[in-house]
Amino acid sequence: MTCYTAKLAERQLQEEKRAAAIAANSSSNNPELEYPTEEDFKTLRRVAGNVRWTAYTIAFVELCERFSYYGTAAVFTNFIQQPLPPDSTTGAGFSGQPGALGHGQRAATALITFNTFWCYLTPIVGAWIADEFWGRLKTIQVSFIFAMLGHIILIISALPPVIQHPNFAIVCFSAGLVVFGIGVGGFKSNIAPLIAEQHQRAKPYIRTDPKTGERCIVDPVQTISRIFMYFYLMINIGGLAGSISMVYAEKYIGFWLSFTIPTVLFSLCPLVLFVCRHKYDVTPPTGSVVAKAFRLWAYALKPHWSWNPVRLIKNCRSPNFWENAKPSKIRVCHRPYWMTFDDQWVDEVRRAIKACGVFAWYPVYWLAFGQMTSNLTSQAATMELHGAPNDIINNLDPLFLIITIPLMDQFIYPLISKLGFNFTPIKRIYVGYIIASLSMITATVTQHYIYVLSPCHNHASTCDKPAPISVWLQTITYVLIAVSEIFTTITGYEYAYTKAPKNMKSIVQSLYLMSNTVAAALQQGLTALSQDPLLKWNYGFVAVLAFFGGTFFYFTHRDLDDEEDYLNSLEPSTYLGREEKKKGRKSKRDLEQGVQERPVERSSWSSF
Repeated sequence: MTCYTAKLAERQLQEEKRAAAIAANSSSNNPELEYPTEEDFKTLRRVAGNVRWTAYTIAFVELCERFSYYGTAAVFTNFIQQPLPPDSTTGAGFSGQPGALGHGQRAATALITFNTFWCYLTPIVGAWIADEFWGRLKTIQVSFIFAMLGHIILIISALPPVIQHPNFAIVCFSAGLVVFGIGVGGFKSNIAPLIAEQHQRAKPYIRTDPKTGERCIVDPVQTISRIFMYFYLMINIGGLAGSISMVYAEKYIGFWLSFTIPTVLFSLCPLVLFVCRHKYDVTPPTGSVVAKAFRLWAYALKPHWSWNPVRLIKNCRSPNFWENAKPSKIRVCHRPYWMTFDDQWVDEVRRAIKACGVFAWYPVYWLAFGQMTSNLTSQAATMELHGAPNDIINNLDPLFLIITIPLMDQFIYPLISKLGFNFTPIKRIYVGYIIASLSMITATVTQHYIYVLSPCHNHASTCDKPAPISVWLQTITYVLIAVSEIFTTITGYEYAYTKAPKNMKSIVQSLYLMSNTVAAALQQGLTALSQDPLLKWNYGFVAVLAFFGGTFFYFTHRDLDDEEDYLNSLEPSTYLGREEKKKGRKSKRDLEQGVQERPVERSSWSSF
């Protein structure tokens, strides 16, 4: 009975906070706008608003960068695993299998997994530098230098005289991956917040459709969701173009060309950002506030600490856990010297920590997602290719995403909204997990029949003849992975941005990306399964992990669905960190708040 009363009190407190936040957001000095009430939030459909043209230029930069990344990564498996074809000095396969170093599938899987681990570990450093010293735009520009140098080293490792010496080439290649990963890390943690902050409106308002007369809520969260959907669309357009073209460059010319063309296109990225640098809405560096956020968490935890883990978890979920750590609740004479922020920043940190709890479950999903670039590519090589390169089949994933993302944005999501179903981020992520599990089940079944039908049975990877199964059977697996990305990956970008304090957006985004490193470490542990005759157990194990991981995730975080509107309606903090201390003034965005609250009419070409 006591537990039930406590939960009821917590739910009532959440409802009161939500109503207060909505009421606060509804107050404005702009009489031209109609702001939604709590009843409007329950009854009116929510739609996305317009997006500034500057977001297009950043999306183009992302397209070029992903072309360079996926274009080079698409040929990594063959470059490392397969031996140099007879009478070939460049690794081109012509009518056979392209290859260069011949170090085998385990080495290929290990290096590709390391590359994933490294490229998603370095963003935490790039985020810290952006928040502390340079800001997002300058950090991205400096990262381009490292990425370009990494590209050049990769080209050297693939030159015909170099690949004649596989041991030296693999060392050169590995060095290129390390340098390249530093550049990728600085770019990845900052490009997503940069494109999202081009949308300046903070408060939802009501708009009436002139054709139908329908009243709907123009929701900034829906707009951010749209931005990231099309941001992810650009990722996949670049990835698809790079992967397909570089696979054929590898097959008919050689690996050196597969590494050179992406480098040339990558050189456009710094040029575009430099030309448009004065047009972007950019949050200046405010000093890293991560240490202060940890201090705040430790201060809030201190009175609730218990050596009993069950009691500790219960105490941390108490409604008063964060309330008692707010500056307004602490007498000035007892307030710590570092507590220079306001109550609103405490709410924002609480929200960010809840988001990080969501990201803690993502490694299970990335484990399934990562099979595309390693084991599934090798699986394709054991099937009937009908003239297609084995490492081009995984491009079915971005191809399906390019088709599906606009359909989801323009038709599926609006239909779900009209039906009255609140498809919250937690529900979307959960659906993505289940679909990812289904994709791994199909890969398990495919691998089973490869072993059954291959002339070499359980040693299909080293067999001279492929199994009599069409490689296009993998379409089912790739389509399911693509659908899961729409629900899980894109929602992760959205969740990281909308739930982070404005002076921690790069850090929180990097923590989301960093979940890939945990998945890469888990994949390293599964490397022993990435060989015959254990591959079907590899896919089956990942399928089970994705299913149970997604299920536990949902039941752990489903309470966040009830708080979604409240978390998105928090009154923004005025705490700026180092910028506030040194300059004693508001940022450009805060000074222009009055302008931001006005709806901006844009021509059709300036919005998605």
